[in-house]
Amino acid sequence: MSSPEDQALALAAVDALTGQLALAPKPGLPDPRDLGARRTRKDHDSLRWSAKALAPGLVAMAAAARRTGEPSPQLRAELGAIGRSTEHSVDLAGGGHRGALWTLGLLVAAAALDPAARSTQVTAAAKKIAAHPDKRAPRRPSRGSSVSAKYGAAGARGEARAGFPHVRRALEALARSRRAGADEAEARLDALLTVMSTLQDTELLYTAGPLGLRHVQAGAREVLEAGGTTTEAGRAALLALDTDLRTRAWSPRGSAGLLAGALFVDALPVTAAAKTA
Repeated sequence: MSSPEDQALALAAVDALTGQLALAPKPGLPDPRDLGARRTRKDHDSLRWSAKALAPGLVAMAAAARRTGEPSPQLRAELGAIGRSTEHSVDLAGGGHRGALWTLGLLVAAAALDPAARSTQVTAAAKKIAAHPDKRAPRRPSRGSSVSAKYGAAGARGEARAGFPHVRRALEALARSRRAGADEAEARLDALLTVMSTLQDTELLYTAGPLGLRHVQAGAREVLEAGGTTTEAGRAALLALDTDLRTRAWSPRGSAGLLAGALFVDALPVTAAAKTA
């Protein structure tokens, strides 16, 4: 049975995901500008609605972690079963967010294991959960796992088993940009670009190959090296990168999911009282 604390964690995770969706301009990724474009409006609306469909599954994941009390094989198996059921519910609501569900589910469970944990403590606990194999997972390879095997990329599983290094990098970028005077949207975009600049995004590898991935990484670094989204040069580089990726139909979806994970960890501690105030 779930508790108010479990529900608060799940809602915080959904808030992090919808907060990521609300950012603009996101190079090659859905954002609020799509609502004015007839071709993509349905896609962005579906992503916003399906993000909310993650909540029951995330509540169940938090409850499973709290009940189990440790990052055990049993917890990993429960999270896998809940995740597969949640994917089905999200598909009915419009689809999307598979990568974000993996990231947020592990981080929500890690936060539920230790309500006092913060930042690297949460990612370290998620690493311990992800270290266990999910013996009940379907044996057929996913697109992400196939691409990971082909190119030697870490992929979503490798990212989790390494303790979410790109979530940690995004958190560092958020803090750095805020200290430099960036507003919240600018800090979040800088964090996204930080992830994009180094992540071996399996979605990009699938659609664009290794050369395309390096092209996107270089474009993200160009924005950051120009001073980030707070500078005129950085903003111009960001808009140029966005135009380029949209023209090529390349989407760094892995980076978006990891930014949502970072925004969730950044929002901790989350209490039921804070959510109901």
